[in-house]
Amino acid sequence: MTIELKMLAWTLVLAFAQILLFDVARTGQYGLKWNTGPRDESMPPLSARAERLSRAQANLFETLPLFAGFVLIAHVADIHTAKTALGAQIYFYARVLYVPLYAFGVRNIRSLAWIVSIVGLVMLALPVLTA
Repeated sequence: MTIELKMLAWTLVLAFAQILLFDVARTGQYGLKWNTGPRDESMPPLSARAERLSRAQANLFETLPLFAGFVLIAHVADIHTAKTALGAQIYFYARVLYVPLYAFGVRNIRSLAWIVSIVGLVMLALPVLTA
């Protein structure tokens, strides 16, 4: 398996972990009775941390289809270079770093982690787009 595919697989694990992190935060606030019920009633706003976990998850889901698409195209087209491998790794590790930075409200550095992940995505995409 290529590095790019491994990073895609680990990014999917990260996506699942982010789903769980948000669900744990939300259930921790609203309770198990709410979680296992029909969720028909209006609830108070979520805590700041739960809201940040939700936004971090949504942010990953915005770029994950692009990352997955470029990894799969690279795999099918047999485009595996040091640049695509490094780009996939940069994307993944920056996304991992992004989660706690966002969850704990760390400004600027969180945005820097997002920018780094986009640089990794571009490093992966360019060889695919110019092949």
